[in-house]
Amino acid sequence: MALFEKKQGFFGKLSSRIGDAIMGRPQIDEDLFDELEEILITSDIGMDTTMKIMDNLRTHVKNSGLTKPESIKESLVQVIAQIMNKGERNKLCSDTPLVILMIGINGGGKTTSIAKIGHKLKNEGKTVLLGAADTFRAAAGEQLEIWGDRIGVNTVKHQEGADPSAVIYDAIQSAKAKNIDVLICDTAGRLQTKKNLMNELEKMNKIISREFPEAARETLLVLDATTGKNAISQAKEFNDVAEITGVVLTKLDGTAKGGIAITITDEFDMPIKYIGVGEKMEDLKEFDPLEFAGGIFNE
Repeated sequence: MALFEKKQGFFGKLSSRIGDAIMGRPQIDEDLFDELEEILITSDIGMDTTMKIMDNLRTHVKNSGLTKPESIKESLVQVIAQIMNKGERNKLCSDTPLVILMIGINGGGKTTSIAKIGHKLKNEGKTVLLGAADTFRAAAGEQLEIWGDRIGVNTVKHQEGADPSAVIYDAIQSAKAKNIDVLICDTAGRLQTKKNLMNELEKMNKIISREFPEAARETLLVLDATTGKNAISQAKEFNDVAEITGVVLTKLDGTAKGGIAITITDEFDMPIKYIGVGEKMEDLKEFDPLEFAGGIFNE
């Protein structure tokens, strides 16, 4: 099944521009490489990542003995997929019990991503519990609880302004008592300073280590693909304060600036675990590097 029903945004524009660059050329030459480089740089793919793509592309073309310009597309797919492929790190940890800490700014789709991941895991036969540890944002706990009810899982929450780590503690006790497979914890999307955020996450992680040492761990960063280069800044900010194990890229519904996905995996060595391609529960897809790269050129 195609990732996107309509070719538009990043995918449509990049495919079209590369198609125009190739059209009418008799052979692969340095002029074509230069034009492709310019196209990538102006497509929300960072300079360093573009240079890496172009170096790898030249090597791939040379080693494969390619001469026809139209073969460049398939080479680009292979090169981009290779850069984005982090092996098993692209998959959510399958061990249970598992604690997932969800981090990211407010408005990036964090709460709905928690629900979608919970829904997916539940459909796979796992038991799921939600922990509403974003106690700073008004009604965040109630919002998460509504989503929990919608997908048929329980939510542990405290009153607004409560200590987030106290919520984590209670959620762990509940998860252990009920033999829950996966505990997914929401966290505050915005604290006053980077130091506050670091301290809060450190405190949560200490409680998880102390109270639930047998649990496997994931810390997933939720990024809104439509924000383009701003999402790169967020990745850098959160990467400085948390040991991120993967990224959930939301709102990548064909209109988004998909180049940031390539840059994030390369620049920060962050594996993408899931991509959100629509509003429905089923529209959270496990990330497939080859499918993503191929989506650039699928008509």
